[in-house]
Amino acid sequence: MVLRAPTAPFLQSRLPIPSRPVEKAEPCINGRSFEPQHDSAEENQGRPRLKPLHWDKVRTSSDRAMVWDQMKSSSFQLNEDMIETLFGCNSSNQGEAAMAPPKEVVSRRAVFPPFRQQENRVLDPKKAQNIAILLRALNVTREEVTEALLDGNPEGLGTDLLETLIKMAPTKEEELKLRDYKGDITKLGSAERFLKALLDIPFAFKRVDAMLYRVNFDSEVKYLRKSFESLEAACEELKNSRLFLKLLTAVLRAGNRMNVGTNRGQAKAFKLDTLLKLVDVKGVDGKTTLLHFVVQEIIRSEGSGVSASSENPPNNGTIPLKDNDFKKQGLKVVSGLSQELSNVKKAAGMDSDVLSGYVLKLEMGLNKIKLMLNQERTNTSDGMFFDSMNSFVLESEQEILKVKAEERVALSRVKEITEYFHGDAGKEEKHPFRIFLIVRDFLSVLDQVCKEVGRLQDHIMVGAASSFRMSAYSSMPPLNRSNSSSDDDSLSP
Repeated sequence: MVLRAPTAPFLQSRLPIPSRPVEKAEPCINGRSFEPQHDSAEENQGRPRLKPLHWDKVRTSSDRAMVWDQMKSSSFQLNEDMIETLFGCNSSNQGEAAMAPPKEVVSRRAVFPPFRQQENRVLDPKKAQNIAILLRALNVTREEVTEALLDGNPEGLGTDLLETLIKMAPTKEEELKLRDYKGDITKLGSAERFLKALLDIPFAFKRVDAMLYRVNFDSEVKYLRKSFESLEAACEELKNSRLFLKLLTAVLRAGNRMNVGTNRGQAKAFKLDTLLKLVDVKGVDGKTTLLHFVVQEIIRSEGSGVSASSENPPNNGTIPLKDNDFKKQGLKVVSGLSQELSNVKKAAGMDSDVLSGYVLKLEMGLNKIKLMLNQERTNTSDGMFFDSMNSFVLESEQEILKVKAEERVALSRVKEITEYFHGDAGKEEKHPFRIFLIVRDFLSVLDQVCKEVGRLQDHIMVGAASSFRMSAYSSMPPLNRSNSSSDDDSLSP
């Protein structure tokens, strides 16, 4: 007798499933999203009560397009036998699962390193020694630095040297002491001689500051633009992901089934925070979570699609590896969601305050340069630095205007996608990127669950293959030892 491998979802191999036909979903109402299965009170009376899913309902709006509108065409069917077996409330498992609200993790990181504050100290031997060490490390002469400051050419010095010069800037008291020094210059230390030579140039350290701004301008603008592009791409990924929509559909159906008979039932939409709570709802075995169930349901649905489109469908289940191939394909699709939403994960690492604040810093830094140029124009006859920086300022003003426009577009898209899922975005104004944080954290949990499901699938496949080999071997006729020659002949090709 040939043993056949189980073809049911992996959870069915762990728990007995009562046979009952899967009931169909209710049709759409008023052209809106589908209604949860069995919404009427009469239909709910005879249904087993399940552990609840604590979620925040979202009120759908007729004057705003939302993701939940797209679910009306979904043909996703929920395996109610499975969900009732896994999450039913019986005498041995009373009470609701502990539902600790997910901690909001706001990942803040500086987009650019903060500007260092200068210590307000009088020049002393220790500071002079430190400056001398820096100058030797940079291997630059006073003449090279002064020439670059007069020409306004930041490329001649480089970012590292300009940042080091900023750190060397003397305080007002130190500057007065160096300017008032009338003695022999050669008797000064190398650090003092260097600073005194720079102070002979009008607005020397303001020039250094302006040149540092200029040399970093292109890279910083490029970073901001890439950030805004990632935000827009993240919005598009969330809005257009077929698999993410299917996942939300499965969660909505499962949640409505589990919340039958409560004020949390009959929901048409929910906040995405609910996705983080799925692992908190555990089955009667204490291990399988609601997210495991949802993932397995989507794998079954995706695998069914592969099976239906296959030119060589399984031979009535007699080939166990074929069914497992469909399951593996479905798991591969679900596991790919994290890669599909890659820009969402990038957007989750950003901070709206940091991005907006740095756009403002760019604008303020440019205004600071313009003010310095106006002062230099009236206080010096040297026009080389002025001409070089003035042309940069004119170009930078246009670039900043473009960056600000791109920022407005990106933030507008983020607001739109928040409203697309949550309706009114007014409550999200303090953390406009929060929706990306939620999805990123959920994807991390989803990846782990997919790995667990994959390991269990491999275990079932190995067990099925072993059973098939043992069954095939045991079905062979016993060896007739009394007539070994005839047996040899029968086995010969």
